[in-house]
Amino acid sequence: MDRPKCLVEVDGVSLLDRQLDILASGNISPVIVIGGYCAEMLNLEGVELRINSLYAETNMVWTLFCAEEDFVGDVIVSYGDIVYSRDVLRTLLNSEADIAVAIDLDWETYWRARNENPLDDAETLKLSSEGRIIEIGQKPKSLEEIEGQYMGLMKFSAKGAVTINKVYHDAKKKGNIRGKLVEQAYMTDLLQLIIDSGYRVDAVPVRGGWIEVDTVEDLVNEYNILRLKLISKTSNLK
Repeated sequence: MDRPKCLVEVDGVSLLDRQLDILASGNISPVIVIGGYCAEMLNLEGVELRINSLYAETNMVWTLFCAEEDFVGDVIVSYGDIVYSRDVLRTLLNSEADIAVAIDLDWETYWRARNENPLDDAETLKLSSEGRIIEIGQKPKSLEEIEGQYMGLMKFSAKGAVTINKVYHDAKKKGNIRGKLVEQAYMTDLLQLIIDSGYRVDAVPVRGGWIEVDTVEDLVNEYNILRLKLISKTSNLK
């Protein structure tokens, strides 16, 4: 790999440029990118760069908190290897929840197009009758344990950001997040700990309208390319 993952190009346009275009459509600013590997390549116009100098030995939660000082007001958090439509962003922005997590209700069709067995790469996601997430990020034993799929896209209000900071720092003092070293924890581990700690995490349901480029196979997957073309119809990037 000769570049950060978010700079991988699909149809000649990087994942990051595609996200920046969508975020601009929602007047989202400032845009902050947390870099690790080849971070110098992320010194780009229109973004502010934060650095995770321990990128080779840390995971998503640690990386996110490298930008902790930027958790001011409403904050959108997005993984760098996804692209989503303006409609998905608008739906997330319309949520009034303090901790709002986008989930794809039509996940199974997408996962089957990318994996022979959709359970190989899927995670549990269980909802309450009011639309709260009560379980996320575990290894599923059956499709019934998956009521939607986590996308790596979420929004925190100022109050939500305070909650996340508190839960994270309490876990850091204890030295683990749900049994994992803090440095190795995934975002879903932190979200589940927030839920276990008695705080509300709300699902923001969407149906499709996004892609993930997690592997080389995803780059050439025909279904992924088709979904991206549909997203591009709502974008200034063609």
